[in-house]
Amino acid sequence: MRHLLRIGDLSVQDVEAILTLARVIKDKAKRGVQHRSLEGKVLAMIFEKPSTRTRVSFEVGMYQLGGLALFIDARTTQLGRGETIADTARVLSRYVDGVMIRANKHETVEEFAANSKVPVINGLTDRFHPCQILGDILTVQERWGDVRRTKVAYVGDGNNVANSWIEAAKLMGFELVLACPEGYDPHAGLIAELPPHIRIVRDPREAVVGAHVIYTDVWVSMGQEAEEEERKRVFAPYQVNDSLVKMAGPQVAVMHCLPAHRGLEITDSVIDGPNSIVLDQAENRLHVQKAILELLLGSHGLAPSGTRQERQEA
Repeated sequence: MRHLLRIGDLSVQDVEAILTLARVIKDKAKRGVQHRSLEGKVLAMIFEKPSTRTRVSFEVGMYQLGGLALFIDARTTQLGRGETIADTARVLSRYVDGVMIRANKHETVEEFAANSKVPVINGLTDRFHPCQILGDILTVQERWGDVRRTKVAYVGDGNNVANSWIEAAKLMGFELVLACPEGYDPHAGLIAELPPHIRIVRDPREAVVGAHVIYTDVWVSMGQEAEEEERKRVFAPYQVNDSLVKMAGPQVAVMHCLPAHRGLEITDSVIDGPNSIVLDQAENRLHVQKAILELLLGSHGLAPSGTRQERQEA
């Protein structure tokens, strides 16, 4: 079985296959050439959390590849009335060719994948956001070439996006410096033994020096609304503003996975300014996800490797 639950389950070759195909698909789209590799295929999309980019990019992606995407609100299905994840996975995998899940807990997608006969894609969990970062790496490559030669400065909360950046940096070998307030670090299991090219610092000014990319995310993620006022206070020194961007130099590109809380983690002048490539990275979600869908649901035999355990057992 082949799934995409986290970047840490992929090999370098898997990532390169996704990005190479994404570039081909994007080039065809720009030239108006159809790429309908998933004719007759159906993707179920299960949402426990609200979504704009994830839902639209996967839905449009399946349509443009010739397939069909089914939007499933978990609250209006039997999942909302207590049906188990395992039973849902066993049934849906008899109906559809793949499942994308945007879940509250990472354990949900793991359990679903363990009981599914079709590929499962993590559209976001509390722990990881792999599709986002794969799209972001494509965007960095378009701007800078080989991602291995870049420095990414992540400024803000050590959340699911930060976790996936760490996994990507471990895998691909690029420099990553994360500036997070004390007590808001990425997942402990990921930072227990960081390689030298990945560091965590407290001062965002230290993180951005020499960076090719400054990356930020919201300070208050979905489900953290009760912590909003405290988080605004703690993260105030971590705002990506004109002063911080100038410290990195005129070459730096600014990225944000969106939605942005303008005036909090990032200012209008930065997100709308000349260094921003935010809209490019948002667009690349579509192209990368089309590549993931084709590799996982297609019939030509190309597919990212399975989980780390599956590769070890092979």
